[in-house]
Amino acid sequence: MAQVCENYESITAATLAIGGWGDAYKNTVSHLVRNLTAPVKGIVGPWVHKYPHFAVPEPRIGFLQEALRWWDQWLKGQETGVMQDPAYTAYLMDGVRPKSWYDQRSGHWITEDKWPAGFPNRRWYMQPGGHLEDLPSSLNTKVSSKQNCGGAAGEYCAIWLGPEMPEDQRYDDALSACFTSKPLGERCDIIGSPTVKLRLSSDQPIAQIAVRLNHIHPDGASTRMTYGVLNLCHRNGHTVAQPLVPDEEFEISLDLDQMAYRVPAGHCVRVAISTCYWPLLWPSPVPVELTLHAGEINIPIRKSGDQDERIFPTPEADQPWQVETIRPTQNERRQVIDMNSGIVSLEIIDDFGSTKDSDHGLVHGSVAREWWSIHPDDPLSASGRTHWTYENSRDDWSVRTETYANMTSDSEYFHLTAQLEAYENNNLVFEKVVSESIKRHQR
Repeated sequence: MAQVCENYESITAATLAIGGWGDAYKNTVSHLVRNLTAPVKGIVGPWVHKYPHFAVPEPRIGFLQEALRWWDQWLKGQETGVMQDPAYTAYLMDGVRPKSWYDQRSGHWITEDKWPAGFPNRRWYMQPGGHLEDLPSSLNTKVSSKQNCGGAAGEYCAIWLGPEMPEDQRYDDALSACFTSKPLGERCDIIGSPTVKLRLSSDQPIAQIAVRLNHIHPDGASTRMTYGVLNLCHRNGHTVAQPLVPDEEFEISLDLDQMAYRVPAGHCVRVAISTCYWPLLWPSPVPVELTLHAGEINIPIRKSGDQDERIFPTPEADQPWQVETIRPTQNERRQVIDMNSGIVSLEIIDDFGSTKDSDHGLVHGSVAREWWSIHPDDPLSASGRTHWTYENSRDDWSVRTETYANMTSDSEYFHLTAQLEAYENNNLVFEKVVSESIKRHQR
C-alpha cells in the first residue's frame, strides 16, 4: 500500500528516488516526483527490494553509475546531465502468466517529463452477475470471504530472491466477489494508480476490505497486477478510527498501488473484492459480511509504442567479495491444509546459507522461518510465529542467537510473546522472554 510522506516541503535536497514493482516502495517514487519542489527524478523497474545492478527480475540497470552521476552533479558541481533525464522513468511490464518468481520480465522503459502525466482514465462499473461494463448499475452483492483469502498474495515486500511474488490468483478469486471485463479489443497499457470507488454497508462495526486488479488470461489464469487494502474504520482518515454503523451505507475511494503493466488484446481485466487478506492483514475479530451497493474502477491508460524510450548503460560493479559456500541458500514457501482440523498454514523457510570469508575466515549463516495459520471460518484462530537463527564462527569459537516471536488474538486483545537466546560455543549465555497483551482499539 501507499507509503505517503505528509511533509514534502521538509525535503529540500536534490532527490533521486529508485524503486521496484516487487518492493514496498513503488508508491514512494511516484509521490516524491509528484510533490517535491526540490530537484527530483524517479526510476521504477521490475525489481524486488534489491539494488538494481544485481536485482531481479531483470533487466538490471547501472544503479552505481546513476548514483555517481547524481552525486557528482549535486555534491561536486559537475554537469552530468541528470537534470535532462525524464522526471519519471518506469518499466512497462508485459502481461505474463502468474508465477511466484520471475528471473526476467519482458517489457520496455517508458518516460514522462512531468508526473503525474494526466493520462485518460478507463472507467468500468461493477454490474450484477460479476461483469465490468461501461454504464453504472446498482448492486446487492454480498462479500464475505473465508479467513484464509490472501494465501496467493506473496510478500508485501519481496526481498529474499525466492518464491515471494503473487502466484495464480484463481484460489483467492474464488473467495472474493469478482467483476470481469469482456475480452479487450486492443492491448491496454495501465500506468499509474487505479482508483476504486465503492458504496458499501457492513453487518459489523469493524471490517476491512482488500481490492485486487487482476489480468485474466484466455484459459482463466489470473495474474495480480496491483491491489489496495483499507481498514474501513479508517475510511475518513487515519487519525481517529470510526467504527461502522451496521447496515448503514457509506462510500470509500481507494487508490491501488502504482503500476505499469500491459494487458494483451483478447485478455480480460478483473476486480476482486474480499473482506480478508491473510496473512498480510490481521483479521477482524468476527467474520464480516459487506454488501456492495455500487462500484467503479478508474484505470489510467497510456498510449505507447514498443520501442525502448530510455536506454541505460550496462550495469557496473566491483568484483564480489570472495567467500566459500558451506551451505547454499534455499527459499521455500508452502501452504498446508490440515484435513482433520481444517487449519490452513503458510510455511516460509528462508535459509540464507552459510559462507566462509576467504580473507579473514569468519563463517556466517542464518535461517529465517515463519508460520502463519488460520481456520477459514474462525478469525480468532489466527496465529503468526517466527524463528530466526543467526550464527558466526571462526576456528574453535562460535556464537549463535535464536529469536522467537508469536502473535495470537482474542476478541479484546492481541497477545504477543518474544524470546531471545544467545549461545557461545553452544552454551546458553543469555536468555530473555517478554510477553504483552495489547487491547484492540475500537475507537
